[in-house]
Parts: sequence; C-alpha cells; structure tokens
Amino acid sequence: MPAPTTRRDLSLFLTAALRRPGLVGAVAPSSGSLGELLTVTVPRRGRPTVVELGAGSGAVSRVVGDRLPAGGRHLAVEIDPELAAHLTDGCPDLTVLCGDAARLRSMLGTVEVSHVDAVVSGLPWSLFTEDTQRRVLEEVSGALAPGGGFSTFAYRHAARLPGARRFRHLLDEYFDEVVVTRTVWRNVPPAQVYVCRRPVGHDPAT
Repeated sequence: MPAPTTRRDLSLFLTAALRRPGLVGAVAPSSGSLGELLTVTVPRRGRPTVVELGAGSGAVSRVVGDRLPAGGRHLAVEIDPELAAHLTDGCPDLTVLCGDAARLRSMLGTVEVSHVDAVVSGLPWSLFTEDTQRRVLEEVSGALAPGGGFSTFAYRHAARLPGARRFRHLLDEYFDEVVVTRTVWRNVPPAQVYVCRRPVGHDPAT
C-alpha cells in the first residue's frame, strides 16, 4: 500500500492552492483509492517511462512508484517551485521537472526522453482555458509512445462547469478511446477517472 498523506503534505498542498488558485484546483491531495484508478495506465512489466503532470505533494507519485516495475523511470512535472522541491526531497526515485505541462515535450528533451509509456495527470482541467487545454493535450498525445495511455480525473461536483464539459469533449477529439471509471466517493471531493488510449493522428512510426 502507498504511504499515507502526511500533515506536511497537506499543509504544503493547501498553501500552494492558496498561492496559485488557478493552477491547483483541489482542496486536498488525491486519495489512495483515486490514485489506484489513475495509475491503471502505468505498465507493470518491462522498463516503462511514466510522466506525472501536476504531481502536487506526491500522493499519486507514491502510488505510481509502487506500481512501476524495477528499471522503470518516473518523471513528474510540477509548476509550483515549493511543491517541486518537496517532491524532490520526499521521492528520491522521482525525477522532478519544475515547469508548465504545456511545454511537456521540451522538458522531456532536457532529460533525453522522446516518448513515454504513460501520462498520469492531476491537472485542474476545468480551470483552464480552451487554448491551454488543447496545448497540454497536444503535448500529451505527442509524447505518448505507441500503445501508451493517458489518465486524468474530474471532480463530480464540477462536471457541469463549462471548462469541464469542454475538456470532456476534447478528450474524444484527441483520443480514439476514452473510458470513464466509477466514482471514487471516498476522495475529497468525489471524482471519476478518464482512461484514454490511442491518440488520434498519432503516427506509430515516429
């Protein structure tokens, strides 16, 4: 089982949410139950490379680390410098990239990664403009290796917000398959996971 969220994790997360309300859309780190659903795209065999967007205080990072096989590589993109530093200190096996997910492929290039096997996202999509949603999805779909998967979540209470509804439609535009999971009622707030595969227009030869 992944390590539970600590008081320090929660404190740092809440501070970041207050500091950047447009970029940290949650009021608490993701629960273990949500993390388990989010990481279904992470391969259990081989030497996969997994990137996590909006890693926050590391609640999902620990679940990814537990699932990742020996020899796998785990990268995290976090825009908040204090959270990025916390991740670096608390997760020694994690390569932390402090920056904007809309520049994902450029950041991956700095650590000599061209494609990844899974992208796990904790980004607050409903708070983003359509332009930002599209830019990040283009980066994600362009970074995924053939057969790779993308997973992210949406809060039930925000599902009817314009940004959330637009994002749900964009997923169908960018991916051939989008599966919506059951609701995780024990998360705060309750949430569902979108599991996406086969980016539309992705060329397996690249």
